[in-house]
Order: sequence, then C-alpha cells, then structure tokens
Amino acid sequence: MYAVTDPSTGTTTQTYPTATDAEVATAVDAANAAAAWGRRTSVAERAALVHRLGDLHAEHRAELAASIVREMGKPLDEAEGEIDFCVDIYHYYADHAEEFLADEELPVTSGPGRAVVRRSPVGALLGIMPWNFPAYQVARFAAPNLALGNTIVLKHAPQCPATAALLERLVAEAGFPAGAYVNVYATNEQIAEVIADPRIQGVSLTGSERAGAAVAEIAGRHLKKVVLELGGSDPFLVLSTDDLDAVVDAAVAARLDNTGQACNAAKRFIVTSDLYDAFVEKFTAALLARQSGAPLSSVAAADTLERQVAAAVAEGATLHTEGERSGAHFPAGVLTGLTTEHATARQELFGPVAMVFRADDEEDALRIANDTPYGLGSYVFTTDPAQADRVAAGIDAGMVFINGVGAEGAELPFGGIKRSGFGRELGRPGIEEFVNKKLIRTVA
Repeated sequence: MYAVTDPSTGTTTQTYPTATDAEVATAVDAANAAAAWGRRTSVAERAALVHRLGDLHAEHRAELAASIVREMGKPLDEAEGEIDFCVDIYHYYADHAEEFLADEELPVTSGPGRAVVRRSPVGALLGIMPWNFPAYQVARFAAPNLALGNTIVLKHAPQCPATAALLERLVAEAGFPAGAYVNVYATNEQIAEVIADPRIQGVSLTGSERAGAAVAEIAGRHLKKVVLELGGSDPFLVLSTDDLDAVVDAAVAARLDNTGQACNAAKRFIVTSDLYDAFVEKFTAALLARQSGAPLSSVAAADTLERQVAAAVAEGATLHTEGERSGAHFPAGVLTGLTTEHATARQELFGPVAMVFRADDEEDALRIANDTPYGLGSYVFTTDPAQADRVAAGIDAGMVFINGVGAEGAELPFGGIKRSGFGRELGRPGIEEFVNKKLIRTVA
C-alpha cells in the first residue's frame, strides 16, 4: 500500500510495510504517553525545539525536495520552494508561540476577583495528510501543535512513505521526546479505530471531500473535533485592468502551481465580456507555452482528469491544447464555452486544465464565482479599489486575494467554507484549533 512510484516513469522504486494493528496501537500509546511532556514543559522550551525543526528542514532541503520529486512528480524548484515555506512556518510558530499562548486577562464585571484564559494542550492528535504538498501540509499541522504541546500521530498519503519517514526522523533529531510525533503506515480501517480511540483528542485532515466526510462522520460519532481542508475550485475574476499581460501572467502562475494539483489553485477564470476574447487568446498561448512538462502525481490522477475533460467536451465545451497525454503526463489545456449549467463547472479539475467563463458584468461574475459547492480561495483583479472591496465582501470563500497570486504566508490563516471544509491553519488561528482555553477565576 505504501510505495514510492515515480510518476514520470511509473516505476515503483521502494515499498514500505503497512503497519500491523499492534504497531498502530503502539503509536497511539506513545503519543498518549508523550502528552505529559506537553503539559510539563514551558512554551519557550517547546518553541526552541520547533525552531530547531525549522533549521533542520533548511539543512535537509535538498534531501526533502528530492524525495518529494520522486514520490509525486513536483518540479524540483517548486519542491525546494515548498521546503522553504516549511522553514518559515516552523520559525513563525517558534517566534510567536509565547505571545499566542500567553494568559489572557478578562475584565470581570460579575463580582470580585480576576479571571484569565490559559491556553494549554489537549493531548494526542491524529493528522491525515495528502500527497500534493508532502512536507508543507505536515508543517501547517505539526508546527503550531508541537509548539502548543500537543502530540501527533501522523498518517501520511500512501504515495509519500519516504518523505513521511524523513520528517519523523527530523522531529527526533530536533530533540522532541519519543512519542511527540509518530509516523504510522496505517490502513483506512486502522485509522478509523485510531479516531475512535478515546486518547485521541482531535483530527486534522487535508484531502478529498470523500475522505473528509468519512473522517468527520467517525469523529462526530466519538465527539472529536476535526479540522478539514478539502477541495477547491477557486475563481479568478478579471473585472478590469490596465495591463492585461500582467494579469495573464498571474493567471498562468495560479493555474500551473504544482502542475495544477493544489486545492487553492485558480481553476475557474471568470472574465467580463469586454476583456474575454483578448484574455482567452493570451492566456491560452501563455498556459500552453509555460507548462512545466512535469507529470501528474499518478496515472490514476491523469485518468480522472481525462474523464472530466472528455465529459466537458461532450457537453459542448471547447478544449484548447497541444500535445497528447502519456501515462501520468497530461498536457495543459483551456476549456471555453462553459456556463454554470455544465456539470464540469461544479467539479474540481486537479491538473493543468483551466475553465474560462464569460461574465456580463461585475454582478454576473460574482454569480458565477459563487455558483460552486466549494469555498476555499479566490482571486480578484480590478483597477477599482471600491469594486475590489465589494467583490471581496460578496465572494463565498475562506480567502480572497486582490490583484496578486502566491501571496500566502505563515502568518496568514488558510481555510475554507462550504464543501472546502472548516477550521483554519497558519497564522494565529492555526494554534487555536486544538487548544484548551481554560478559564481560571480567582474570587478572593
């Protein structure tokens, strides 16, 4: 089940044994036992370890990036950039943990005395991580929770066992105690048992809608909090511009990031009628010219995208592309002639294929943008600040980026609404998800 298969060749180079039930139980035992570490250490002590973990990511940048490329086909420069972002995340939480976790004095109006909210760890957590950002997704979950003092059982994607092992090694090398972070090559059935285990206090999953629904169902049955970061079909609205070439450059970057395999990548390009024809011409040429040639994560991923594109064409859409699919390699493409009535318009295309919609005006663009089951991120390009503010307020999404792409940061919260999930990672909200906000009231 856990294997390193090079998507560029389809060759499996390494396999890892799936955990036995006893090994999974031992992982939970270890994380639960290590929870005492989180309660007895100071924030400063834990922050120092988190900072060291960031340093180790920087020191092992080449090794981590190479592992990611082997496992899921990401272009090398993007894999290196992913590790750089991980370093930022670990250092961010190390630098701000004491501030974020300091006692919060409350004004008491109900009687004498004083009151504070003290933020403390809840215990052992389960993380279920995806293949598309094998190190970054882990950092978003692990950095704030290790700083807080929670411990982690980590189930990584079956495509990423080597990176999973390397990350566990770095945590140990940073000086965290045994059990603070435990990697486990578990099956879905075993993970269902882990979620149900009363010693696991919460679950964070990044993945598909189907996986999120399954995890949330089990967690709800056992009264566990979950954070879910699921799919997205982010709109990219082009409303006005005095530099169409710059907007096209941003659009191409937003669609081709990670070969189009990012939950928050721009996938639906919504362009007002006065700009539509020129945008489509320039965008199509640039997208096809700048595709990286990297494969998708697997042949199965390419099969899925091929079925979706074929269904869109069968419904009347036009595909603009060059080249042929080969194994996991899928050529970039642009689908035009779409409306919100097309079934494909309500799906997530996970790969380098863009959907372009014509909008009559601002109101129509907003209608198209919101006509989706997803609500992760969004992008608005306009020269009118008042329009940007109106549209940002009207978009149903967890994030809006105005006149820019690639503007995420360790300090900025990340997450969505609707079928894109709930909860937040990164920024101050990222350390607030799995925390005991304990009221301490002193009367006299």
